[in-house]
Amino acid sequence: MRVGVYIDGFNLYYGGLRHFGHTPGWRWLDVRALAASYAQWTGAGIDRVVYCTARVNDPSDPGQSRRQNFYLEALQGYGSVDVVEEGYYTSWAKEAVMTNEEAGTKAPTPLRDPEQHMRWTSDLRVRRAKSGVLLATVRRREEKGSDVNVATHLLVDVLQKRVDGAIVISNDSDLALPIREARRHVPVGVLNPSPKPLAGALKGRSTDGVGGHWWRRIEPGDYLANQLPSPVGEIERPPTW
Repeated sequence: MRVGVYIDGFNLYYGGLRHFGHTPGWRWLDVRALAASYAQWTGAGIDRVVYCTARVNDPSDPGQSRRQNFYLEALQGYGSVDVVEEGYYTSWAKEAVMTNEEAGTKAPTPLRDPEQHMRWTSDLRVRRAKSGVLLATVRRREEKGSDVNVATHLLVDVLQKRVDGAIVISNDSDLALPIREARRHVPVGVLNPSPKPLAGALKGRSTDGVGGHWWRRIEPGDYLANQLPSPVGEIERPPTW
């Protein structure tokens, strides 16, 4: 059984970050070995691994792009991936509503100062809207295209009968439709890299379509157990990884 593996690289990375924080030892991940450890169909073999990502470009951390380049070269040099499909990474400044609640709050309450009692002594770019809502200028950084690239490779390979089964590594609900369509043709496993529950849109029934589908969360220990060697050729694992 030829299994294709389709990975949202940033989703996988941030899942690991939620498990381990900035503790080193988990980022040098052998994604082919990781997927193989979860492939539970009889006679399954990993035939094709597609890794979708974007080249980071963070002026505040120029070493980040260098470390990412080392990793992508190591993945390809070791044969852990067959295809690296790149989207793009964008950074821009925008105004956002200030709040005094923690990040991740589903319905944060805007911070207001309609009477203009607050005073600012720093160079922080803050202004009051007419409603009294306080707006701050923030820097947003975001990768684009990985979810679309995962969906495209998944559906092309399935519909062209390039694979007999598929594993998708992501917890992005935007992949709900392509995964649902893929299940009509081949068994599909979804690996959730996040400690959070699997996105509801990615769920289904194991008997949908051709059947044989499954859903699992990547256990923290499996990040640690499936690491690339160092060095790969002349590429060393970065010390912080």
